[in-house]
Amino acid sequence: MKHCKLIALLGAAALLSATFISCGGSSAESNGIDSIALSTASGEEGNIKKIRPKETVTLDVYSQLANYSGLQTGWFADLMLAKFNVKINIIPETGGAYQTRMEAGNLGDIVVWGDNTDKYSSACKKGMLLDWEEDNMIQKWAPYINNNMKLALQKNKFMDSPDKKLHGYGFNVSASAKDIQEFFYTWDLRYDLYEKIGKPEINTLYDMVDVLAKMKEVCPTDDNGNPTYGVSLFNDWDGNMVMYVKALATAYFGYDEFDIGLYDPDTGKFYGALDKDGPYLYCLKFLNKLNQKGLVDPDSMTQKYNGMAEDYQNGTAFWNVFNWMASGCYNSDTHVKEQGKAMYPVTPKDARPIVYGQSVYGGNRVWTVGSKTAYPELCLAIINWFSTPEGYMTIEYGPRGYCWDIKDGKTYFTEIGKKAQQDQNNTEMPAPFKGSFHDGAFQINNTTWCKDSHNPLTTNETYNKTSWASEQTPAQSEIEQAWRDWSGAETPNRYMQKTNYRVSPGSLYTGAGIPDDLSMKWNQVTECLKNETWNAIYAKNDAEYENIVNNMIKNCKSYGYDECIAHSLKQAEKRAAAEKQARSADK
Repeated sequence: MKHCKLIALLGAAALLSATFISCGGSSAESNGIDSIALSTASGEEGNIKKIRPKETVTLDVYSQLANYSGLQTGWFADLMLAKFNVKINIIPETGGAYQTRMEAGNLGDIVVWGDNTDKYSSACKKGMLLDWEEDNMIQKWAPYINNNMKLALQKNKFMDSPDKKLHGYGFNVSASAKDIQEFFYTWDLRYDLYEKIGKPEINTLYDMVDVLAKMKEVCPTDDNGNPTYGVSLFNDWDGNMVMYVKALATAYFGYDEFDIGLYDPDTGKFYGALDKDGPYLYCLKFLNKLNQKGLVDPDSMTQKYNGMAEDYQNGTAFWNVFNWMASGCYNSDTHVKEQGKAMYPVTPKDARPIVYGQSVYGGNRVWTVGSKTAYPELCLAIINWFSTPEGYMTIEYGPRGYCWDIKDGKTYFTEIGKKAQQDQNNTEMPAPFKGSFHDGAFQINNTTWCKDSHNPLTTNETYNKTSWASEQTPAQSEIEQAWRDWSGAETPNRYMQKTNYRVSPGSLYTGAGIPDDLSMKWNQVTECLKNETWNAIYAKNDAEYENIVNNMIKNCKSYGYDECIAHSLKQAEKRAAAEKQARSADK
């Protein structure tokens, strides 16, 4: 489960200078952190001392996934300084950052891609990314990656990269192709309020309208006395479609987001976003029904991620299909243990939530190094450390020995680690660190291993805390026990495993990106689709809703929607073939 991180998008990235790496300051002095920072076995990392700069270096990390701009702070910054003598300056994808940096001829030192399609391909073709095999750099400075992610590396070289050079690997790599990931489309609902209104049956999505309306009747205000709503949304993650509309379709129908539509992993069928009886418009209509009942936060159309997260922290909204937006924000000790309030999964009986299969090939969010960096070995060594078991665990849970540790092959949280899992913002880190756990949260916002993959430092445990023997405990509160009794499951993940879920298997499919001759039409179509989707959500009645949707369909088609969908249909056929091959390989 992801944690609720209130990481703000701080506006446009700083103006580019002629050089993207700045040096300054003296070498990091011993501050009590060195023993942790240097604890990973040298055989996994190469000889870091040989490339560790004497003077502190600031590395630019251009991350298309980041929700943060500026220097990494807190305990993670302290570890990076002690281990590598570097500061990390994070540059998000805002204000045309990609185009600006491409034109400048330098993407940055470490480059993290939101996907492996057109922008990534363009960077490969223009020589903007480091070849990891040049001078055997991967063997020398990324030995753990080289030895343990071979299939993910091969996929990047031979399938993702048009120049057939090795530039990195995609996120969420698994050690096994047969396992599924943890559910994160979990349909979290304020269970205390669900009990209060009598736990009515939720057979279909539209049954949720009356449930949320009744919850608002019994709980009209949040922790701060502000009005409550059924759901709170935000707009800064909208891509080809409005994020929450397509995500709701994924959570309900089990169809995965795919270009300007959704894809059924069972049948390989593609549904265009504007199909009259399709999943996107079905879920859009539902959200409009909520709005007509006063159950959609009116700030949703304009607020960003932080505003939404604060709503769930404060109990402003009662329901969300994402666990890390809902229970991950709301279920603090204060709410759960002191007040008997909590969010837990309650799915409609006919829902078919998606769960993703693990992939030994990794995903589409790619770790790379910029070709113009003055520190290619150092950048590789840093990504390699992120990819070691201890590096992954540090990014996810904090420094070893302070927040977590392993004894006799079993992982456990320290007292500080337990507190951080409940409340990052108010958990102060112990000396030698300063600030809260949240202050040091990893801001690059990409992963290396799949969280549900086996952790080789343990005996039969994964990186996911829900698999740890130490976390298999009795209910910690009366409200948790009440949910367990109702659901017949000890954990949310086990409850979700009892649903009629769909599996989207990991495969070698790589999206082709948007063809150049379709790019302008694609942008016009998606902008129209997103703008009119928001307008439709806020329609005051059915007649206004239908008018907006009909105009949206008409206008999108005038911009070239049908041509875009024709491209997506061809890509869906390729994905279906790759997934069929993946399923056959697992038998």
